[in-house]
Amino acid sequence: MSGADAHPHTMSTRPDQYGPSARRKSLGQRTLAELTHMSPAYFGMVMATGIVSLGAHFMAMPRIADALFLLNIVVYVALCVLTAVRMVCHTRAFFSDMLDHLRGPGFFTTVAATGILGNQFIVLSADYRAGIVLWGVAVILWIGLTYTIFTGFTVKEHKPTLDKGINGAWLLAVVATQAIAALGALLAAHVDQPGKLEMNFLALSMWLWGGMLYIWMMSLIFYRYTFFGLAPGDLTPPYWINMGAMAISTLAGSLLIVNVSDAPFLTSLLPFIKGFTVFYWATGTWWIPMLLVLAITGARFFRSACMQSVPTG
Repeated sequence: MSGADAHPHTMSTRPDQYGPSARRKSLGQRTLAELTHMSPAYFGMVMATGIVSLGAHFMAMPRIADALFLLNIVVYVALCVLTAVRMVCHTRAFFSDMLDHLRGPGFFTTVAATGILGNQFIVLSADYRAGIVLWGVAVILWIGLTYTIFTGFTVKEHKPTLDKGINGAWLLAVVATQAIAALGALLAAHVDQPGKLEMNFLALSMWLWGGMLYIWMMSLIFYRYTFFGLAPGDLTPPYWINMGAMAISTLAGSLLIVNVSDAPFLTSLLPFIKGFTVFYWATGTWWIPMLLVLAITGARFFRSACMQSVPTG
């Protein structure tokens, strides 16, 4: 009797080894493994989609606004699920990213995305309950992330140098703070007293703190710009947040100005709020041509570097 006859099962393949269930399992395992490297800044898609949706609404394009609103809900839920799975299944990588100087600030996109989605619920569907829930979630996330990330940056033993450890993504902390201020000011107009006063005060406090945080961080970023070498690859898209942080700060300030009649303390601060809102707008406007010039210059440097690296015959 031959070996194949004596052991027929050694030459056979299990029916389910390459079947649909096996392929699904393999795909699930690969997907789960890929989550190890999932960027914490993916919620930026929700931010961008929400901004375009709200812009379309104010430009009288309701179909585009509503379609993007529905898309944003789906994307937000999907990213929340993927983030939760990553936190549970890849805990070490998740928290390592949180304490990484370059990847850590990306977590603040979660807060900003939650606030912007809350704005969509209020502006596009007048759903104030959903707006309040999302505002509460954003506040909780902001507290947890702010004190975890910046405490970690402060006490960690090994830290990068300034030119290797900071970029425009750090200003996502400002965007997250101002997103809460903007959503709070928007909700305050539809809340009864005394909640109206408290909501406006919290929105004002977040608006002021966001401004102070921008001044701190922008000082470091500008110092990095001017006193450290810049390679073409250093001029990355996150530097556009230099301008975006000021844009959402201007929005939050304008909403506080609208709410002046609902809160006496806003009346006394009205000249200050107006002045700083214009200050934010002017700063953000200044950044637009500056960033365009840097992008063009960076592209030219990149082409020059590529040409120099090509060997000549």
